[in-house]
Amino acid sequence: MLTALSIRDLVLIERLDLVFGPGLTVLTGETGAGKSILLDGLGLALGARAEAGLLRGDAAQASVSAMFAPPPGHPALALAAELGIAAGEEIVLRRVLTRDGRSRAFVNDQPVGASLLRRFGAALVEIQGQHDQLELADPARHAVLLDAAGIAAELCDETEATWEEWQKARALVAAARAALAEAEREEEYLRHAVDELAILAPRAGEEEVLAAERTALQQAERRGEAIATALAELSPGNRRTPGPAAALRAASRALGRLSGPLALPAAESALAALSRAEEAVAEAETVLSHLAEEAEADPRALERAEERLFALRAAARKYAVPVAELPSLLASLRERLAALDAGTTGLVALERDELAGRARFVAAGMALGAARARAAEALERAVGAELGPLRLGRARFLVELAPLAEADWGPRGAERVQFLVATNPGEPAGPLERIASGGELSRLMLALRLVLARASPIATLVFDEVDSGIGGATAAAVGERLARLAERMQVLVVTHSPQVAARGGAHFAVAKRDRRGRAHTEVAVLEGEARREEIARMLAGETITEAARAAAESLLGSAA
Repeated sequence: MLTALSIRDLVLIERLDLVFGPGLTVLTGETGAGKSILLDGLGLALGARAEAGLLRGDAAQASVSAMFAPPPGHPALALAAELGIAAGEEIVLRRVLTRDGRSRAFVNDQPVGASLLRRFGAALVEIQGQHDQLELADPARHAVLLDAAGIAAELCDETEATWEEWQKARALVAAARAALAEAEREEEYLRHAVDELAILAPRAGEEEVLAAERTALQQAERRGEAIATALAELSPGNRRTPGPAAALRAASRALGRLSGPLALPAAESALAALSRAEEAVAEAETVLSHLAEEAEADPRALERAEERLFALRAAARKYAVPVAELPSLLASLRERLAALDAGTTGLVALERDELAGRARFVAAGMALGAARARAAEALERAVGAELGPLRLGRARFLVELAPLAEADWGPRGAERVQFLVATNPGEPAGPLERIASGGELSRLMLALRLVLARASPIATLVFDEVDSGIGGATAAAVGERLARLAERMQVLVVTHSPQVAARGGAHFAVAKRDRRGRAHTEVAVLEGEARREEIARMLAGETITEAARAAAESLLGSAA
């Protein structure tokens, strides 16, 4: 519900603060007094297009604030919560317009874009006559309105639930088909890779074991080479190059010839040393021979270890994975091949689930469609019953249920719901949003609103001259229906009809005054005698007669 409206420096309004209550509020005044300016101001707060020409005189900026108290669970409160805007029990929409034509928008003093301001405005208020805010003229809302007006919630919930289940099944089928197609494109590669890796048969941790083995074999090979070289130096096996043992023996034989007259005492000492050296060389040969026997290994062992290690690393480079991941890669490739082999069977099962899900949705959609057909007939009768007293007896209101192509099915069913109207006999029915604006459209919207009031979250409805071009009994019928509608929602009406004005629970009079040589729009709250005088003026014109006052009193009395 709109609770307050504050306007500053907008066209003829310098400063205006209005407080609104529930029920029916009427705004009256002579043509040109500024009633439309009030609606323009409200429209600005709701996100309507801003123009610099709306500023008053030489004011630097204009501002409009609209305060609302939406009921618990209202969509505007949910939107505020979604956006992280603190709402509490009130929502304040504010718009500031500057001389250069730029504007700023705020929701509860938090800056927002104009499009977001319009979302809040559309959830809170509908201003009849502005098609971009007219909920009833939006075909996208017609199914929601029809369902809320005459369809059991269980049917709608079942349709939406089966739709979601079907879509999940369709998504699984699509994913399975994509995976199968991808696997089929890779089948030749997969089989080659699996065969190659299976022959290689990589084992977990094998690279580290082979690397350690290779290092050990390389070290053993170098040790064997050193021992063999040492042995070769001691016993070269070449007569031309005697080893140290042969040299020692030759030296001993030479010294052994120093006997008799050639004997030298010191030679004995040399012979003893040579003997010891010969024994040491023999011992070294023995030790080295034993070491050579121990170091002797399979000459192909190192070659085999290196071939295996290099084969593993070559495979790792080919498949762009570390050697340690080759076993898991082989397992993964085998799984993909198995999935390919089993893919057709799994896809068939998923396709069966999808068909079953579609069948459940179709059944739910058919039940919803049948219920909608019954609800549409009831809505047509209910709206048709309101048209006659509103001087629209020749108009026909229709609810069209058109089957949708399967590609257009959705959580709300399998048909399109659209409200249509034909205003004259013989004319084809057309969409509401294409009907010319004016009193005729306003009265049609009023009839629809009466029937669909409970089906809409809109809490405030504004009619601009819904009584245009009518009077007498028709105007009285409009006033009576506005009062009925105001029992369910807040209704604001700009009117020139005394019959409508008399129905208001609150009455604002809009007047243009001259102040310090400038025109100003003022709004007064009318009660009692002042209200009777305003209705009498609406009946009689500038010269108010006693008869007009009596008629005004009668209208007020009959409306009470």
